[in-house]
Amino acid sequence: MAKSFEEFKLNRQILNAVADAGFTVATPIQEKAISPVLSGQDIFGIAETGTGKTAAYVLPMLMKLKYAQGDSPRALILAPTRELAMQIAEQVKLFATYTDLRTVVIFGGIGPKTQKEQIKAGVDILIATPGRFLDLYLSGDINPKYLQFLVLDEADKMMDMGFIGSIHRILEVVPRKRQNLLFSATMSELVHKIAGDFLKHPTLIQVAEQATPASTVTQVLYEVPNFKTKINLLQHLLKDDEAFNRLIIFCKTKTVADNIYSNMMRRFGEDAVRVIHANKGQNTRINSINDFKEGNIRILVATDVASRGIDVSDVSHVINFDVPIVTEDYVHRIGRTGRAFATGDAITFCNEAEKYYLKKIEKLIRQTITRLPIPDEVFVEETPYEERQHLAREIDNQKRKEDPDFKGAFHEKKNAKQIEAREREKAKAKAGKKPFKKAKRFKS
Repeated sequence: MAKSFEEFKLNRQILNAVADAGFTVATPIQEKAISPVLSGQDIFGIAETGTGKTAAYVLPMLMKLKYAQGDSPRALILAPTRELAMQIAEQVKLFATYTDLRTVVIFGGIGPKTQKEQIKAGVDILIATPGRFLDLYLSGDINPKYLQFLVLDEADKMMDMGFIGSIHRILEVVPRKRQNLLFSATMSELVHKIAGDFLKHPTLIQVAEQATPASTVTQVLYEVPNFKTKINLLQHLLKDDEAFNRLIIFCKTKTVADNIYSNMMRRFGEDAVRVIHANKGQNTRINSINDFKEGNIRILVATDVASRGIDVSDVSHVINFDVPIVTEDYVHRIGRTGRAFATGDAITFCNEAEKYYLKKIEKLIRQTITRLPIPDEVFVEETPYEERQHLAREIDNQKRKEDPDFKGAFHEKKNAKQIEAREREKAKAKAGKKPFKKAKRFKS
């Protein structure tokens, strides 16, 4: 039986904010983490995405900070992306509604002037991306010496994005006496390393097997030969606008994302779809996510830059138009649906060259994803020559990764042609260099 929030040692202001937000019972990570955080322990939390881990550390943190004090931050929450930093800030503000605690969120991609002014006006809880925190610390705008809490959220993504150096620099400038909380959806060698540097005798909290997708998400897969057939299948599925009422389509590259966006816009109108990726400006990305959250748009097309930064309830479907190359990203992508106690569907399209990554994903999640046949109504296109070549090259590269001595089908074909050409040249040369035989003279 899940615990009610009333059973935790939280004050009435926080409990009222939790009730206003519509939360009644704690999720497993909240149930396991809130009491140890309240008692001052360092925490190492392994939790699948969408389990409510932000509230698991924010609620006890608010309880311990109690009220606004001084001008310098007393809690620092580090997040890998601006989208996630903003999402955390929203949660903190939601739960701190009935307190006077001040929250500021800082990230790169925009000028620091406004952020500096907000910090100067006084802050209790600072949410930051590592790069922007260091920039403002080095410019003298952040005084870290009063920090009591340091939280590292999505530590695995931090490591994937190469933030380990920045984290070590931040650890050098924050007070030694502090409470540390580290959360990660997956466990890797780098996460282990940073945990060893960061945590002192931590309490390990694990609410699911590592890299296990939420049990509330139904996963299926279609083996689709090429890009055009993927588009045809996507259009076919989206005809059911009752079932597919709010969905995120994930792609590997900005080019593919833009292509899908153009196609969906022509099909369903520009009021139904938005696209977000690294080339989109900060305001555009924020507005697109907000429109999606508010239900103003049905379809959000995104690259993995957004796979952890979207906390939207009632996402009916996640569609992996491409199989992700970073296998852990699969868990984060599909975690955008079936959040907390809700259910959702994840659908993956996989071509011949993507089966290599699919095998790695199934090994990681220790599950076999259900295969479905392409529906009869979907027209299966011929794979164009260029795409065929590209897929063959990809498969060659994958085989070469597994076996460095593998030369590849392309290499073999090329060699065969080169050998054949050389033989022809030799034959020609030989024919050209044959000694001229003088005609025999017959004596008369």
